[in-house]
Order: sequence, then C-alpha cells, then structure tokens
Amino acid sequence: MKDTIDKYSQNDQKLLHQKHNKVETVSRRQFIKTSCIAACGTVIGFPFVHAQNKIELRFLANGVTFYKQIAEKAKQDLGIIVKLERAATSEEAMARAISRPNTIDFMDLDFGHIKSFMKMRMVKPLETSRLKYFDQYSSVFTKGSLGNRKLSQKGGAPIVNTYLTSPKRFKLTDKPTDWMAVVPTVFNADTLGIRPDLIKRPIRNWSELLNPEFKGKAAIINIPHIGILDAAMAIESMGKYSYKDIGNMTRKEIDKTIEILIAAKKNGQFFAMWNDFTQSVDLISSGKVVIQSMWSPAVTKVRQQGIPCIYQPLKEGFRGWCYGIALSRAVPNKRLDAVYDFLNWYQSGWVGAFLNRQGYYSSVPSTAQKFMKPYEWDYWMNGKPAENDILSPDGIVIEKKGTVRDGGSFSNRIGNIAVWNTLMDESRYLLGKWREFVDA
Repeated sequence: MKDTIDKYSQNDQKLLHQKHNKVETVSRRQFIKTSCIAACGTVIGFPFVHAQNKIELRFLANGVTFYKQIAEKAKQDLGIIVKLERAATSEEAMARAISRPNTIDFMDLDFGHIKSFMKMRMVKPLETSRLKYFDQYSSVFTKGSLGNRKLSQKGGAPIVNTYLTSPKRFKLTDKPTDWMAVVPTVFNADTLGIRPDLIKRPIRNWSELLNPEFKGKAAIINIPHIGILDAAMAIESMGKYSYKDIGNMTRKEIDKTIEILIAAKKNGQFFAMWNDFTQSVDLISSGKVVIQSMWSPAVTKVRQQGIPCIYQPLKEGFRGWCYGIALSRAVPNKRLDAVYDFLNWYQSGWVGAFLNRQGYYSSVPSTAQKFMKPYEWDYWMNGKPAENDILSPDGIVIEKKGTVRDGGSFSNRIGNIAVWNTLMDESRYLLGKWREFVDA
C-alpha cells in the first residue's frame, strides 16, 4: 500500500518547498474607457493594430486554463501571439515569479496565494479603469455575496484578496478600489467524487472520506494546502475536532489534523494520494478507489468512459477555489497596452464560455452567457435538466439529455462554499508536517 501511495506522492513534493471617492472613480474609469474605445476601436480592430507590431505576450498558465485554443483564439481576434507555458503547481508559479520575473508578462495565480505575493511585492498592480468589464464582475468579487447571502470568507476568499488600497502599499482590502492585485478569471466549488455503483448507499457528509467502511478504497489529493482542507472538513464532520479558523490553522490544529491523517493511513484507509488530474481519473475509474478528493473535469472524464461517478454535494458545504491573472512585476511598460487588450478580450465572453463548458465559472457571467446556447446556460448555471446533450469545448458529448448538474445551480454550489483554498500563515510548517503524513 505504501508503495502505491509513494508513487502518487513523489513528483509534487519535489515542486513544493478607499478608493478615491465614488464620483471621482467612476468619472476616471469612464473617461479612460471612452478614450480607449476611441483610440482602439472594437475587438475587430485589434488584429490589425497588433499584427503590425507583432506583439508576443508570455503567459504562465496552470492546468485549469492551459488551453492552446485560448492562445489561438487570441491571435485570431487580437493579432497577439500568446506564448503559453504551464506551471505544474502554484508553488512553481510563485518560484518563477520570484526568481525570473522578466521571463513572463502575466501569470495565473491562485487567490489563496495572493497575500504572500503582496508581502513580497511580486506583481504589478492593475488599474480597474483600464478593465472594460470591471463593472460586470460577479458579486462574488465585488460584494462577497450572492443576492442576500453572504459568502464564506474563510481561507482565500475572493473578496478579501482582489483589491489594493493603493498601487504603492500592496495592502489588500475587501472594498473595490481603483487598483487590483489580480484580475479574477475562473472559480468553482470542489467536493468529493464517488462511485455510487460500488458504494451503493447515499453519501452526505465529508466524514465519509475517513470512514473505515472505505478502508483501502479512499484517496486524498497530495497538494498540502488543498489536502489539509479536505482532511479538516472530514475531521470536523466526524466530530473529532473543531477548528477556530479552518482556513488559517494554528500549528496545534495542523498537528492534530496530521495526527488523525497518519493514524488513518497506518490503518490502511488510503489506497493512494494523487497529484494530478489523470491519476484521480485512473484511480476511481478502475474501481480501486470509490471515494476521493476530486476536480469537476475529472468526474466528467470518468463519466465519458461510461463509468458512474458523482461529484457529491455534502452537508458541510464545498471547498471553493478561484484563479486570476496577475501581472509580473517586470512586465515592460511598452507591452502594457497589449496586456490590457488581452485581459479585456479574455473577459469579453468567448473564454468564459469555453471554461464554463469545463464545469468552471467565469468571473464575468454576463459576457460568457452571450457565447453559450440557452440550454447550455440552463444546465451549467441554473441547475436545470439538460434539454439537449451537453458538449465539451471540443464538441464531445459529456452529459446526456435530461442530466442535472451535480450540486445544482451556480447559486446553490457557490453559495454553500465553507472554505476557500488558501496558503495559510503556517504554510511552511504545514509542508513539513504533510511530508510526515506522506512518509508515514
């Protein structure tokens, strides 16, 4: 068993070690936006401008947004060449931004890591007045709520990790200002993936991940800052421990969590600890694992093989995550116009719809909706039964007509997030303790 777990552990472990007053703000934003439109024209005019100058932008993406289709579409619409590179983990992206900032223009950034980036002043602040769709952002990013429902601020919640008090202080605030640390792009709500055909009974709580009933049939994600949250959700659900702040644990709380995980591992609870998308798909599709940490597209991949798999909503809520695009502190000023053109294009709808079809949510839903068919929007966002087969961005059938999305509507899923992915204050200590868990 330990050999199997170690197989799924090695690769990832190598990589890990206000605002001016409202009237002034609106006037400034409107002025610059109007000026930009006058100078640049619409998206249709961009290809000619940038094609003449042969602009190349360097984008350090992650597994969520690393799609060559996005780069190809940007070149087609804007005339900008986007050179995509992939960072295997958020830690790898952070290391690149620190050690070689002049090799990238912008990067995908996990909202849970933004606080650390701000402390090190590793990004160039963004001007909200230059972001065309800023006023259309989901209220998740502008109010920290959905309708009258206040969202959880535990962990790396978007509302407390997006805005800066000024471009020089690098201090985060939970109120929209003229400056942003990162442009929000995509977010989602994660939970456990299960094999209902093999479990053969309802699963309603996070505690099931550590239920001895599934001894040798469970798996957990081997990314410390995410795995610790899945474990903590399970431990609290079992009634074994209560956290003062599950999104920012003390050393004592980390110790207790790892202690419980090690005991479970030594008792044979985990078949494996997985590091990437493909491993999670292989584990659960083989039937060797029946319950595990999982990502939405991985569940879809299993279903495409004709294997029953459910992304199970749980009583205690979801674990949320969010990504955005941050500017490298070394991005040359001469490229900034092209960078902002790319960011505005990215949020104009095509990319949002593309990522929505992966099961994610766009930070600007109103523009994404324009690039989706009504039945697609009803399925992915409104939680309604699919009126037609649901297709992936590549045109592959991923859900049959009549299917309802696991967890239901956008409001039900995002509104029930219990904690957001984050890099805790004791993240370095956590890495050492997680290593103990891996080696146990």
